[in-house]
Amino acid sequence: MTIQPAKLTDPAVRAFVTAVNAHDRDAFLSLLTENATMADDGSDRDLTEWIDREIFTSNGHLDVDNESQGGRALLAHYRNDAWGEMRTRWNFTIEDDGRISRFETGQA
Repeated sequence: MTIQPAKLTDPAVRAFVTAVNAHDRDAFLSLLTENATMADDGSDRDLTEWIDREIFTSNGHLDVDNESQGGRALLAHYRNDAWGEMRTRWNFTIEDDGRISRFETGQA
C-alpha cells in the first residue's frame, strides 16, 4: 500500500517527495543545504547533474511504500522516462534547520 506524500512523517522528506512528484525543481532545491550531496547505488554523484537527468528532465515520480527511522528512510517505487520503474531505497540526512544536507538512493 502506498503512503500518500502528505502523510509522510518527516516534513523535509514530505516536501522532497512532493517536489519530485510535482516536477518543481525550485521547490526541490529550496529543501537542500547549500553544500548538499547525494549518492546513487553507493557512489557519490554530482547533485545538479543527477537531479536534472534522473528527476526533472525524465519525469521522475516516487510512490512511497514504507518509511522508517522517523521518516528519514523510505522504500519506494521510483519511475522515470529513462529507466522505467524500480524499487528503491532513499535515506536522508536532515540538519537542525530542517533542510536536507544529503540523500542517498539506490535499488532496493
